Amino acid sequence: MPKLVGHGGTSSSSAKLDRKTMEKNRRSHMKSLCSNLFNLVPPSHFKIPKELISQQNQICHVIAYINELKERVENLEKRKQALRLQTHSSHIHDQANNNNDVTLPIIEINDLGNDIVHIMLISSVNRSFMLHQIISVIEEEGGQVVNAGLSTIGNKVFHSLHIEAKISRIGIETSRVKRRLVNLVYQNQN
Repeated sequence: MPKLVGHGGTSSSSAKLDRKTMEKNRRSHMKSLCSNLFNLVPPSHFKIPKELISQQNQICHVIAYINELKERVENLEKRKQALRLQTHSSHIHDQANNNNDVTLPIIEINDLGNDIVHIMLISSVNRSFMLHQIISVIEEEGGQVVNAGLSTIGNKVFHSLHIEAKISRIGIETSRVKRRLVNLVYQNQN
């Protein structure tokens, strides 16, 4: 004798089928998305053929590739800033060498964005100032020296400093730094 299923039994059974179908579709969609993401990674990134890598390992490879790209972008940003500073420094060197009538010392501060500041100081060999004094002013104003260079060309001394803010949300007040450096430099000139 066949069992009669009541109205409630049919809806319960169809709800289970709907959930199973939805879950199957969700898994299929996730698998497709993972596959698309994995296919964005170039084949040269893998030591073994892509087809032999499990889905879980595919995700690990994608994460590693993203981290590698992030590191590459950061290195390129640093190189870009270094080239920008180098170009700027050579421009100032050329300017100072071509113009012997320039009144020394010269203080130039450039805000490069992202809480990074470049300071170029040019003074006479006869009337130079101490680098540690400049660094002290920068640190008192919330900066930290990331890179510093000193070179002497002819009778001019070039100080080039690459500064970052110690606390990024506070930043560095470049006008105050310049005012204090001007006071320091001209105080030492007398």
